[in-house]
Amino acid sequence: VQLQASGGRFGAAWGSLRLSCVVSGSIFSINTMGWYRQAPGKQREYVAIITAGGSPTYAESVKGRFTISRDSGENRVHLEMNSLKPEDTAVYYCNAYVRTNWYWGQGTQVTVSS
Repeated sequence: VQLQASGGRFGAAWGSLRLSCVVSGSIFSINTMGWYRQAPGKQREYVAIITAGGSPTYAESVKGRFTISRDSGENRVHLEMNSLKPEDTAVYYCNAYVRTNWYWGQGTQVTVSS
């Protein structure tokens, strides 16, 4: 099982960016999918997850600004990021729970300028 993230790069404060992640490989069904991030000098933190049924939950720091969604038919998860803040700068990682294991993507850099 492989996860490939795309999108991100550079954004301005109050701007928007969109991240996408595709899951490939030996997949029967994907359960929960999500996004995490790791800022320089900090631990990786939860951003948002979405269940197989499409129910999302968000970290308080991004609630109301970020939206997670998924295309189950294409095994993709997206993160729409609005009203960006400089503190959103981090490497963003997607993950997916497949069968009985968690799998992670390689990370994609998001840098928000003030």
